[in-house]
Amino acid sequence: MAMQVTSNERKRLNVLWQYDVLDTVPEAVFDELTELAANICEAPTALISLVDEKRQWFKSRVGLTVRETSRDVSFCSHAIRQSGLFIVPDATQDARFAHNPLVTSDPKIRFYAGAPLVTPDGYALGTLCVIDKEPRVLRPDQQKALLVLARHIMTQLELRRHSRELAAAHRARETADDKLRKAQEEITLLKRRLADARDGRRSGAGAPSSKAGRGGRPRPSVRKAGAARSPRRAR
Repeated sequence: MAMQVTSNERKRLNVLWQYDVLDTVPEAVFDELTELAANICEAPTALISLVDEKRQWFKSRVGLTVRETSRDVSFCSHAIRQSGLFIVPDATQDARFAHNPLVTSDPKIRFYAGAPLVTPDGYALGTLCVIDKEPRVLRPDQQKALLVLARHIMTQLELRRHSRELAAAHRARETADDKLRKAQEEITLLKRRLADARDGRRSGAGAPSSKAGRGGRPRPSVRKAGAARSPRRAR
């Protein structure tokens, strides 16, 4: 099966990676929304699926044990190309999925409904989807609930991203403050050394010379006792 890609796929992937959510540990807020989707839609399986470059990875899952599947067999890679719900009432009767290994073997998908997880900028990161092993449809109220829950999941992803960015900004501010403090300490130390050096030069310039007498005048030289006088030149 050919892998489905969006027209702005490279940008979409970059946005997905900026959320830094792939391969993270399970989080209760997402698991609760997934369970709620399964209960409202009366489906044995519900997933929060994020469509990566070559795989779909499940941030949360109910009724499924695997953490990811290949993107080229992903129903969700089709769903992110839609603006609203993507519904497959019976996968065995749909030419796009009839020979999909997820249909012909475990988990033997028959019914699929996925609501895209769309960022404020309009990029679909993945889906909130429900799956069943029996052909079926969703009632209008169930369809509406799935879309509402998908928006709540996107809100949580946004909050998670902003919280991470704020934490990173706080760490960067602390690092900058620490560097500024060290720079100020170095400047203070340098000023102290310069002041000490000036004081030292002033002390050396003001000290009387050992050859100077009182008042700074040169001391007269005193001959040693018994020193021979130079003979006078004969006239």
